[in-house]
Amino acid sequence: MTKEELANRAVFPMGKENTAFAQYFQGQSYLNMLTTEGVPIGNVTFEPGCRNNWHIHQAKNGGGQILLCTIGRGYYQEWGKEARELHPGDVVVIPAGVKHWHGAAPNSWFAHLAVEVPGEETKNEWCEPVSDAEYEKLK
Repeated sequence: MTKEELANRAVFPMGKENTAFAQYFQGQSYLNMLTTEGVPIGNVTFEPGCRNNWHIHQAKNGGGQILLCTIGRGYYQEWGKEARELHPGDVVVIPAGVKHWHGAAPNSWFAHLAVEVPGEETKNEWCEPVSDAEYEKLK
């Protein structure tokens, strides 16, 4: 699938290059904030091979993130566990305090809605990149 095909088939518009968080991604991602009121929801699109760094959604109470996969093929992995392949319709519930990463498969575009779960004193803690060696072990 090309970028143009993805844009034509995607449920939500891709948005602009994700320059605000580019330092925490390997490869190019795109961000379209669908809403910042109440529960922030962003449509995040990953070019093939793009993934974010390991990170943790911290919160004193509540918090975390929910991913709603909408198009393409990607991965989600928690620290110390095997990666999970993601497809449209998959839902990933990420509790606060869990170190993880998510992104596209090497040969596929991928998009998900990132729903920020409300909580007290929430923040993202960005950690190390997912190494090429780790990533290349995936199917």
